[in-house]
Amino acid sequence: MFKFFVPENQIKENNAKIIGEDVKHISNVLRLKKDEQIIICNKDNGKSYICRINELNKEYVICKIDVEIKNTTESNVNVDIYQGIPKSDKMEYIIQKTTEIGVRSVIPVELARCIAKIDEKSEKKKIDRWQKIAEGAAKQSKRDRIPKIENIINIKKICKIIPKYDIILIAYENEQNITLKDELKKLDRNKKLEIGIVIGPEGGLSENEVEELVKNGAKCVTLGKRILRTETAALVILSDIMYEFEM
Repeated sequence: MFKFFVPENQIKENNAKIIGEDVKHISNVLRLKKDEQIIICNKDNGKSYICRINELNKEYVICKIDVEIKNTTESNVNVDIYQGIPKSDKMEYIIQKTTEIGVRSVIPVELARCIAKIDEKSEKKKIDRWQKIAEGAAKQSKRDRIPKIENIINIKKICKIIPKYDIILIAYENEQNITLKDELKKLDRNKKLEIGIVIGPEGGLSENEVEELVKNGAKCVTLGKRILRTETAALVILSDIMYEFEM
């Protein structure tokens, strides 16, 4: 059954309305007809419904809600990735793949060793594009929520929000002893955990950035004997966390 995301204001009483590009997809690509069933997810709260197409035209699709269904694809741990902005289209790859794995949000971070620079004029356009990539990946992987792509922040902002997490982990190539498994074992499995991950850009995090994060409560971990690319590190650490808490 095909799944579509709509904002909360398009779900009223027993009906849901689909507008925009999804209308063309339903009509021209999927060729769905009246009375066929689809799944609609509320973008704002993650609730999902089995719906039946009631009215279809070029502008919109009106669906009758048959029943609310229990979310089955979301993780029992909330993970946010604070990703140092990488070069070229690597951020798109990171967003797409971490969405498939189960990330809650991806926050681009401007760090000392970032080669790629995004000015204020380009930021909104970039964030909008990245959000669309997250939405596409969420649909493909049948997520119940679309990960949020936040605005660009800096290291000082991360330090201020560390206390809201159960733990913030730094993937740091100079850490030799403390493993990801060591830190995950310390966490309480009886609660819905809030975990943040900080990953540097191609050049890694600077010593000053690491010191500032650790001083504010973040924990450095090693991801193994080999040095990983920035786009690989995000996938490895997120996959390990999901394996540890979901399996």
